[in-house]
This record gives sequence, structure tokens and C-alpha cells, in this order.
Amino acid sequence: MDDNADSAPADDADLPAAVSVPAASTPWWEEGVDPDYRFSLANERTFLAWIRTSLAFIAAAVALEQLVPSFTVHGVRTALSVALALFGLLAGVGAYLHWMRSERAMRRGEALPRTPLMLWLSIGLAVIAAVVAVVLVVQAT
Repeated sequence: MDDNADSAPADDADLPAAVSVPAASTPWWEEGVDPDYRFSLANERTFLAWIRTSLAFIAAAVALEQLVPSFTVHGVRTALSVALALFGLLAGVGAYLHWMRSERAMRRGEALPRTPLMLWLSIGLAVIAAVVAVVLVVQAT
């Protein structure tokens, strides 16, 4: 126990249950202080760039399924289209989550969070490119 009985508790865990403030009482967008609007706008531009990337993946999925003739290997075109559409979904959801975490970190004065999204999409696109290359080589022989 602390020698100074008059000192305030160090955190909410030391408070009696009746005095504790619920953690979810304040929405994240009202936490901390408003960041410099330039940083919020930059975060929003990054979010919109990821949304454009998401839309490009979805457009590529539709174009591949609707405009490209079937490959000689049955089902590959549809599988690639589904994979591209799922990357579009991943990019869209990941964009929002990253925007939200970045905005929250700026409001709290914390370091900006990192995202594995770029790695996942890069690996996924490399796999798709490899599959397309193999299918084209098989088709040419």
C-alpha cells in the first residue's frame, strides 16, 4: 500500500467498482484531442486511395469473368475472378480499419499503427500472377 493515504489512485483499477468509468463510455472519435486537420485529411486521402484500389480489384474480377475467354484449364478463370473480388473486399475493409486505427492514434497522441494489408495484397497478387503465367504457358503448348 502507498505510504501517502491522501494520494489519488494511479488508475481506474484502484477505484471502487461504483466509481469506475466504463471503458466504452466515450466513442473513439471523441477521445483525446482533435488532430491537426491536415493529418486527418491526409489519413482520409489514404483511405480513399485504398478504396480506389478495392474498386480496381472488383472491376478486374468482373472484367476477367465477363471479357476474357475461358482458359483451357477448367475453372481457373472463375477462381481468379473470385480471388480478385475477395482482394477487393479485403482492401475495402482493411482501408476502413486502418483509417479508424490511425485516426484514433492521432487523437490519443500515439504512434501510427502499421498494417499487414500491403503484404497480404502483394503476396496474393504475386500468386495470381504466377497462376496466370502457368495457365498461359500450359495453354500455349
